[in-house]
Amino acid sequence: MKQSEFLKTVMPFKDKVFRVAKRLLVSTEEAEDATQELFFKLWKNRSKLKDYKSIEAFAMTMTKNYCFDRLKSKQANNLKLIHSNYKEKNTSLDRRMELNDSVSIVHQLIENLPEQQKLIIQLRDIEQYEFAEIAEMLNLQPTAIRVTLSRARKTIREQLIKQHNYGIS
Repeated sequence: MKQSEFLKTVMPFKDKVFRVAKRLLVSTEEAEDATQELFFKLWKNRSKLKDYKSIEAFAMTMTKNYCFDRLKSKQANNLKLIHSNYKEKNTSLDRRMELNDSVSIVHQLIENLPEQQKLIIQLRDIEQYEFAEIAEMLNLQPTAIRVTLSRARKTIREQLIKQHNYGIS
């Protein structure tokens, strides 16, 4: 595989890889390092890429595994989940403050989910992957993905309602 062919193959999902890495790691710098490391590994193994049905799914799995390895490493004591790509325009200051608070609460609730639920929420609701693709990346059945996603959403919904109704009798 030549460089131009490699770039045509992997560049379309570069941003998705970065966003997943950023979701799993603490900072933009860590996510950039993870993305760079992934593309380096893909480049080294470019001759084997033809063997995969979905190079994108393979890359996402590699990203997930690399990030988990980083989180488990001794250097990663201060790494945590973070995600902030929400932007709202043309709203009043009060409404923007409410939305920012709600988004912050949702981010916090996602952060408190079990690791697998966090990852599935990221891949399905943020990255917009299909259930079959997520199942392939995580080596799970599509029904297990649906159940896990449903439970994660239910937990977030219940906690958000609880937060918004706090103090209201």
